[in-house]
Amino acid sequence: MESIWLEYAWTLLILIGLEGILSADNALVLAVIAKHLPDHQKKKAINYGILMAFFFRFAALFAISFIANVWQVQAIGAAYLIYLGLKHVIQDLGSSKGDKGEKEEESAGKGFWPTVAKIGLADLAFAIDSILAAVALAIVLPETGFGHFGGMDTGQFFIVVLAGIAGLILIKFAAGWFVQLLDKRPGLETTAYLIVAWVGVKLAVITLSHDKVGILPHEFPHSTGWTVTFWVVLLGIAIIGWFASGKSNRKN
Repeated sequence: MESIWLEYAWTLLILIGLEGILSADNALVLAVIAKHLPDHQKKKAINYGILMAFFFRFAALFAISFIANVWQVQAIGAAYLIYLGLKHVIQDLGSSKGDKGEKEEESAGKGFWPTVAKIGLADLAFAIDSILAAVALAIVLPETGFGHFGGMDTGQFFIVVLAGIAGLILIKFAAGWFVQLLDKRPGLETTAYLIVAWVGVKLAVITLSHDKVGILPHEFPHSTGWTVTFWVVLLGIAIIGWFASGKSNRKN
């Protein structure tokens, strides 16, 4: 029995590490979506959006066989993120400073709850692949003998739940940090939207490799070549954007 708990503990550490890696780009997307809100509402919107995400992920575990087939959610998420990123980049490149100010005022008119809904939708799109990866690792663990919950062994189920909670906590703190960073270095906003679009491409690749779509091989999104390509491009955008941006003159 002791060896079983060691195996569970090791799997949980792996899952938390995986969630930590995935949380970086997820958190940046949430920070960008919430950026237009007043300062006192940004963290609140992210917190509410993550709370929605928690309930979705928990519910999804009870319907994992159904969720696995809903490739349309990731397709919508991919299209939305690519649209969001490219729209703002094109506007930024084609606008004068005066136009940019007007657009910021327009974006400020977007309400609090619509922003919360967008954050929840974005995390829903990210969550499907995260849940499936966690379940794939958990179901190979030996059964604990404590019965079943949500169609899985109770031990396996709670390992996935704990990993998901850890991931959401990491996303919450990372998103808060990204919000502060974008305030301090406003020149990073265009870079952030480029990364959002690139994350959308990642979701598009996952969608195109779904069994019911079949345009790309099923294993492609998790292949070494694509993984390295994704992170090299993302880091390249981030590094170039960091050096091209300047600090804000505003004092906090």
